[in-house]
Amino acid sequence: MEKMNGAIFKKMLENGANNLSNHFTEIDALNVFPVPDGDTGTNMSMTFNAGYKETLQTTHDSVSDIAKVLSKGLLMGARGNSGVILSQIFRGLYQGLEGMKEVNGFQLAAAFVQGSRVAYKAVMRPVEGTILTVIRESADYTYDFASKKANVTCTEVIDKLVLEAEESLKRTPELLPVLKEVGVVDSGGAGLVAVLKGFQAALHGESIERAEANETSEMAAANLESEEFGYCTEFIIRLSAQGRVAFNEDALRDSLSRIGNSLVVVQDEDIVKVHVHTLTPGDALNLGQRYGEFVKLKIENMSLQHENVMINAETEKQAAPRKKYAIIAVAAGDGLSEMFKDLRVDYVISGGQTMNPSTEDFVAAIAKVHAENVFVLPNNSNIILAAQQAESVCDEENVIVLPSKSIPQGYAACINFNPEVDVDVNKAEMTNGIETVKTGQVTFAIKDTTFDGMEIKEGDYMGIMEKDIVVSTQDKFEATKALLDRLIDDDSELVTIFCGEDITDAETEKVEAYINEKHPHVEVEMNQGGQPVYSFIIGVE
Repeated sequence: MEKMNGAIFKKMLENGANNLSNHFTEIDALNVFPVPDGDTGTNMSMTFNAGYKETLQTTHDSVSDIAKVLSKGLLMGARGNSGVILSQIFRGLYQGLEGMKEVNGFQLAAAFVQGSRVAYKAVMRPVEGTILTVIRESADYTYDFASKKANVTCTEVIDKLVLEAEESLKRTPELLPVLKEVGVVDSGGAGLVAVLKGFQAALHGESIERAEANETSEMAAANLESEEFGYCTEFIIRLSAQGRVAFNEDALRDSLSRIGNSLVVVQDEDIVKVHVHTLTPGDALNLGQRYGEFVKLKIENMSLQHENVMINAETEKQAAPRKKYAIIAVAAGDGLSEMFKDLRVDYVISGGQTMNPSTEDFVAAIAKVHAENVFVLPNNSNIILAAQQAESVCDEENVIVLPSKSIPQGYAACINFNPEVDVDVNKAEMTNGIETVKTGQVTFAIKDTTFDGMEIKEGDYMGIMEKDIVVSTQDKFEATKALLDRLIDDDSELVTIFCGEDITDAETEKVEAYINEKHPHVEVEMNQGGQPVYSFIIGVE
């Protein structure tokens, strides 16, 4: 392909999105830590799909205009550090393609170099052996190739880009020792390669279809985020011997659950009633029609209903004065959410290690709290970049993203907040609270591995102190005790523990008793956090 026009670019984006979606579970599995929260592939796939879906709405046919729409969609849809970096790569790509209706090979190569440069600038402390290395090495290699070859085509450029990206990905363990020890390549780099290989297939005239299993799992995630939005779909079917498929209530329920929520399926002899909230009502109807004929249909656009409600709410909000302060925190678990609200947090974004909020989630929350000064507590190192990206696009509020990397850090920051003092004093005090907390977490291993010389077996309970696994054992209580002993020292004064959804009252009492006996000089505060994945989250001050 000598030149790339808008139609070809859109096909490249479609292939890239589908290829990444088809491999996101494999990319998730490249997680260095053997904990049940590997989400790089999920974050990157949801990020790229957010951008790709925006391009489907545009009628523009110039590469520049499509790249601009893509960039904005990726910016707002970015999740996790890998998603934010991916969005910045394509932000730079747009800058390199700006004003171009069609693109030749050399221009395309130069645009990827710009994508690399912008991505590096977006990260305060770039780490080599990551997605950043893969885009930099592959883009620079390709640009050097393109600058030396007369009339280089777009296909040749993408072929070289993919070739070097794959080689660069193979080299990531040599640059990041932890990857080499665990025996994996960088997951973010793997996600980028999946996108680029999709581009390559398009330029060679190939189409990559999205695997049904991945499509339905992503749709389910989208439905969970949309909550009550989408389409309320109700229908009644009269079962028929002429139906294409013999009726199976469990099979229908399972299929519908993959594309929606708020699901009800009721059978009364030869009549089946279905209610589901979904973003794709046509798919729901197709699933039902396999079993018979429709007796009744009703589809309502809940997004439109919500939009009308939001317009009214926005009108009321604009009429009300902005309050001086608001705090937004990220947390997963009803207990954690209520605790943060008790500490003057105005809005809790549901999320954490297993589901990173998008930039758009933060932007929406910032608008909702309607305050002059908004403190944002990401409470996870993989969420900070998305929060900072939201800060950069909100110009009506003074948004301050505090670098809380854990629930205990966010908790301490909230305790130090004082609504009676000015912004700078609050920022300093809340940051100080973050810096005085040591964090530990107890969770289970999902695979056999070796980390920092420690043998870890699948099913072991691990004690993680900050970013280091300090103990791995088959006994949850023993792992918790060992972790507490590492966290608590003679200078420690307060231990705050957030108990996960799997913890019983008896286990809570057992841990509290151990601390009182082994470390009587510290005060203990036990809380029912209800968080998934982590049995205990521990903060020590």
